[in-house]
Amino acid sequence: MMFGCKCLYWNAVTDFSPASSPEPFSLPAPVPKWPEGGSFSSGKIILGALEVIKVSRFEFIWGYNPAQDKKGVAFYKPVDIPDGFYCLGHYCQPNNQPLRGFVLVAREVVTSCDPDKSPALQEPLDYALVWTPDDGSQEKYGACGYVWLPQPPKGYKPMGYLVTSKPDKPELDAVRCVRADLTDKCEVYRPILNSSSKSPNFPFEVWDMRPCHRGMLGRGVPVGTFFCCSHWDAGEELHIACLKNLNPILAAMPTHEQIHALIHHYGPTVFFHPEEVFLPSSVSWFFKNGALLFRAGILDGEAIDDSGSNLPGGGVNDGEFWIDMPCDDQRESVKHGNLESAKLYVHVKPAFGATFTDIAMWVFCPFNGPATLKVGLVNIALSKIGEHVGDWEHFTLRICNFTGELWSIYFSQHSGGKWVDAYDLEYMEGNRAVVYSSKSGHASFPHPGVYLQGSSKLGIGVRNDCARSNLYVNSSVHYELVAAEYLGDGLVTEPFWLQFMRKWGPTIIYDSRTELDKIINILPAMLRYSVENIFDKFPVELYGEDGPTGPKEKNNWVGDERW
Repeated sequence: MMFGCKCLYWNAVTDFSPASSPEPFSLPAPVPKWPEGGSFSSGKIILGALEVIKVSRFEFIWGYNPAQDKKGVAFYKPVDIPDGFYCLGHYCQPNNQPLRGFVLVAREVVTSCDPDKSPALQEPLDYALVWTPDDGSQEKYGACGYVWLPQPPKGYKPMGYLVTSKPDKPELDAVRCVRADLTDKCEVYRPILNSSSKSPNFPFEVWDMRPCHRGMLGRGVPVGTFFCCSHWDAGEELHIACLKNLNPILAAMPTHEQIHALIHHYGPTVFFHPEEVFLPSSVSWFFKNGALLFRAGILDGEAIDDSGSNLPGGGVNDGEFWIDMPCDDQRESVKHGNLESAKLYVHVKPAFGATFTDIAMWVFCPFNGPATLKVGLVNIALSKIGEHVGDWEHFTLRICNFTGELWSIYFSQHSGGKWVDAYDLEYMEGNRAVVYSSKSGHASFPHPGVYLQGSSKLGIGVRNDCARSNLYVNSSVHYELVAAEYLGDGLVTEPFWLQFMRKWGPTIIYDSRTELDKIINILPAMLRYSVENIFDKFPVELYGEDGPTGPKEKNNWVGDERW
C-alpha cells in the first residue's frame, strides 16, 4: 500500500549514488559546567506524560547524491538509545554540511492519574512505502533507499519516517507513535531535497519541520525528524506531527544564575563598520543627553528622566507620543551615539515548548543613517532615504536546553532576518560568535562583506556593508537583562522605558520617490524597469523618517522570529 503518492522509480542510475557521511560538528570550545539548578542541560526534559532525550549519535543508512554536483542528502537512524526509550523517527540532512542534528527519543512517565488513558506510546499497525528509487535492478546497481511512514493505531500519530536500505518493511517495534493529545501540528519550512529539476515526472521533496505554534507561548516541540512527499500542496496538513509540552513547570529553562553564565560564555562581539558614524549608546545616555518626549498637539518636548520613569507606559502605538532628539546644538552630537556607554539589552524566553531558550539581544542607536544604493558598479549615496531617529536592532541566540549548547543565531535584517546554524558562524575567544552590524542601517550579519537588499542577480539594491574594526561592543560583558517572564515576578525588573509602546522617533514623510526617480532616469533603458520594480519592494521606512517602536512592541517579543 502506498501513502499519499505512488511508488517512484528513476531510470538513470547516475541520479542515485552513495553519499558519504559528513563529519560531526562540535563548538570550538567545550561547553562549561553550568551553575546548578533546575533541569537545564541535564539531558532529559519531562513534557508531561512523556520524558524525552535528545540523541545526536547516528548510523548512516542511505544517501542520495546527484552525479552532476556535490550536493545531496543523507538519511540516518539514532543509535545508543537508552533503555526504556523509543525511537520516534529517522533524521535527514544535506551531506555538504557538518553532521549537526538530533532526534528525540521518548518514554512514558508513569503517573497515578488518568488510569483509563491509553498508553502514551504505541507501536504502528503497519508501514506505508512512501518512496523508493528502486527500479527492480538493485542487484546490478547497488543498494537503494526506502522511505516508510508508520501507520498509527486510532488515536495516535506518527512523529517521523523510517528509512531502510532494503525493500523489507521495518519491524513494528522499530518506532513508536504518540497519543494524539500529546502532539501538536507542525509545518515544513526549509527544503532539504527537491528532485523536481532532475526528474520532473517523478517529483520528490524532503523538508525540515517546525511546530506551527511557536514563540514564547508556543508549546510545540520539534522531534528532529523530516517530512517527505511527492505530491503535496502548501498549506495541506502534514501526515506527521510534533510533540507538545504539557508540563506547566518549565523546569528545563535556565535559572537566573544560569542565564548570566550563558551570556558570559556565548555573548557575541558586535563589530561596527570602520566608517560607521552613527554608533550605539545606552538608553540612559540618550535620555541624559537631551532626548525629548513629545505629545500630539503640544509644540514643546519634555525632558526624559534618565531611567525613563516619566514616559507613558503601556497602551498601544496610537501616535499620541513619540521621542525625538534634542532641539539645540547637542542634536548633531547625539546622532553619533556613545560607544563607551553602549550595552545589549537582553530578553530571555522559551522556544520550541521550552526545549530551547532564546536569548534576544537588543542594541539601541540614537540615529539610523542614510542608505547607499548600488546599481551595478556604481554606488549612489542617498541624501535622506533610510534616515530616522532611534534604531532598535537585535540578534537572538538559540540555546539547546538538553545540553546547554549554542544551536544557532538569528540575525535581524531590517524587515526580516535569517537563522544561521552554529557550524556556519564566526567565533572568537572560545564559543563567542561574531556579529557584524551594517554601516548606517545596523542590520546584523554573520560574516563580513556587502549584502544587497534588492536583487543580487542584477547587482541592484541598498548596500549593507559589514567589516571588522576597533568599533565594537562585547555583549558577554556589556549587557543588561531586562526581561525573562518565565522566571516569575521579582527576579528581573523591567526598566521603565521598556513599557513605552510608542515610537522612538518622529514620523516625517518626504518626497523620496523624486530622488529615486532621478536615479532611474539616468539609467540605461534596459535597466529602468527592473530597478523600478526593486524600488517598489523597498521597505516603507526608506520613504520617510519613521521612528521605530521599542523591543516590547515588536511581534517577535512574544512570537517567533520572522523566518
